[in-house]
Amino acid sequence: MTRDTVEVRHNAAASRFEATVEGWLCFAAYTLVDGVMFIHHTEVPTAVGHRGIAAQIVRATFDYAESGGLKVEPRCSYVRNYIRRHPETLRLLPEDSALRH
Repeated sequence: MTRDTVEVRHNAAASRFEATVEGWLCFAAYTLVDGVMFIHHTEVPTAVGHRGIAAQIVRATFDYAESGGLKVEPRCSYVRNYIRRHPETLRLLPEDSALRH
């Protein structure tokens, strides 16, 4: 298991952050509505799984949101769990997010 840093890019046209690892596309897809990034799907193929790739993609997504003054609302279980494991990201949730309570 390798935890190398991956190059994450923002594919705004596809509304996702993505990385290609060993030829496999890995991504976190979102919908942007009124200043909130609703992250609704993350995907890392099994062939390159368990290397921390999803975490790096989600971190890049959160960094982008923070630098742009956006909020983040997780709609997939991976991102909800990421926020629970990284409480410093709670500040990016909208005030009315269920994860704040």
